[in-house]
Amino acid sequence: MKDHDLAQRIAAQDRRALARGITLVESGRADHRAAAAALLAALPQDRQALRIGLSGTPGVGKSTFIESFGMMLIGMGLRVAVLAVDPSSTRSGGSILGDKTRMDRLSREAGAFIRPSPSQTHLGGVARRTREAVRLCEGAGFDVVLIETVGVGQSETVVAQMSDVFLLLLAPAGGDELQGVKRGIMEMADLIVVNKADGDLKTTATRTCADYAGALRLLRKRDQDPDGFPKAMMVSAAQEKGLDDVWTALSELAEWRRAQGFWDRTRADQARYWFHEDVRQRLLAQLEAPAARAALATLSDAVAAGEKDPAAAAQAFVAQLGDLSD
Repeated sequence: MKDHDLAQRIAAQDRRALARGITLVESGRADHRAAAAALLAALPQDRQALRIGLSGTPGVGKSTFIESFGMMLIGMGLRVAVLAVDPSSTRSGGSILGDKTRMDRLSREAGAFIRPSPSQTHLGGVARRTREAVRLCEGAGFDVVLIETVGVGQSETVVAQMSDVFLLLLAPAGGDELQGVKRGIMEMADLIVVNKADGDLKTTATRTCADYAGALRLLRKRDQDPDGFPKAMMVSAAQEKGLDDVWTALSELAEWRRAQGFWDRTRADQARYWFHEDVRQRLLAQLEAPAARAALATLSDAVAAGEKDPAAAAQAFVAQLGDLSD
């Protein structure tokens, strides 16, 4: 299928074509990378979804939250795409959590699209081509794209480079658990949502929410935040309580950023970031060419034997890298 035909089918909201397009952009083959670039260029450029980055500690109930939240949005007439980045299998490199099996109701909805992708050991657990998958989902006319990342840590900040708003989902806790959440991800979060605020955990959740609200007040205010943000909230995804408040807060923040010019500025900065990242990845890929690997091994042996200075050898290798990767 030609790239233009596939782009037309994706723009016409063909979910099979979208799945095929994402498979294409996830491929590392050189010919597929060229085809993916052509496909992305052929997509409608005027469609924008609300990109919501979502991270959370293991066992916090991310899948339950996403399914309940997604079902609510579909009930409002919105189309929802979920890009769930699973930990990669160390044996096959494939996804091992299977988010579709954990979001059974949402996966059956015509207005929803769920795509688990292996993280492929990329920094932050975000699949290497997730940003391009987001673009495909926007081209397919989805209103909201949820990007679920693996784990919580400073490396997860990479998700901020492809999201309009970032939501950190946490479980009712305190003390050591509260201290265990890295400050970096706290500073990045637009909304901290304490899940499982029901039953015996409701009191703990209330206290946890207050603790995080207090911690947020100690952080330096960001220019891209209106008064009251970032904020901490409570939900019960299992009982579907508080989800509408989360959507109201996210929508309010997104609209304020649009009105103030932060939305377009952030998207421009993100595009610049991913351009630089793609250049770095392509340069690193050149190192895998057989001739480049052979030359690197030869120079490494010469350096180890004391025959060449490390800096001079590195300069010589970089100078001939372009010819070696042809």
